[in-house]
Amino acid sequence: MSAASTAPTAPASPVAASAPHGNAIRIAGVTADYGHGPVIEDISFDVPTGQTFGLIGLNGVGKTTLIKIILGLMESSKGFVEVFGKKTLDPDSKAKIAYLPEKFEPPPFLSGLEFVKFSLDLYKRPFSEEAVMQAADRVSLTRKALKRRVNTYSKGMRQKTGLMGTWLTGCPLLILDEPMSGLDPLARVLVKDEIAACRKAGMTVFLSSHILSDMDEICDRIAVIHDGRLKFTGTPAELKKNANQEYLERAFLKVIEGSKRVYES
Repeated sequence: MSAASTAPTAPASPVAASAPHGNAIRIAGVTADYGHGPVIEDISFDVPTGQTFGLIGLNGVGKTTLIKIILGLMESSKGFVEVFGKKTLDPDSKAKIAYLPEKFEPPPFLSGLEFVKFSLDLYKRPFSEEAVMQAADRVSLTRKALKRRVNTYSKGMRQKTGLMGTWLTGCPLLILDEPMSGLDPLARVLVKDEIAACRKAGMTVFLSSHILSDMDEICDRIAVIHDGRLKFTGTPAELKKNANQEYLERAFLKVIEGSKRVYES
């Protein structure tokens, strides 16, 4: 899928394409409105290159809306977003992004291996079956399964396939919307290891997740959105310290106390 789909390259471990220093993402005064009042309002923060950055908030607060704006899939009513110093609709910006949506569903008529090859073609990357098999080993997806059609896969297997197809691109910016969805505890640990490897390879990882213990573990910095506005940006440790809480979940709840809106789960 690029800014709308992901695609893998062939290295045994992620190797980031060249990315400039500075900020991978700049969000400046972004407001989004679906016609019934702003969903998000005056959101501003930067995501430094080479960091893992987490977006936190309840369902319905606008996390996916903000991600769509970053990807250039929808326009903001105010403000702007830049990716590596260029507007998100710029083809050069889009070529640097690999994206995994929250509700990832690969084409059911493809095998896992065919999906990866199809994704590689989107990015004009070389395909190596062995490299994809090695990537599958790292997330505990059996090699035999990659030869089967994805309509035979469990939710966790489809998610692993999508994640592989994202980070194997070598794109300098990975955007992952709820990447741990459908994963069991073992798979979550393995995926977190892969995200750490992507960061070590120089990639920037921007993700949203409701599993705040994972965000606490892997994110350099986080942003909290609530009631349509930015409530916090900083490190997980800073949020816990500010809220005088030991756990990130508790600190998050302290930040959103006094909510003005009702959200549906």
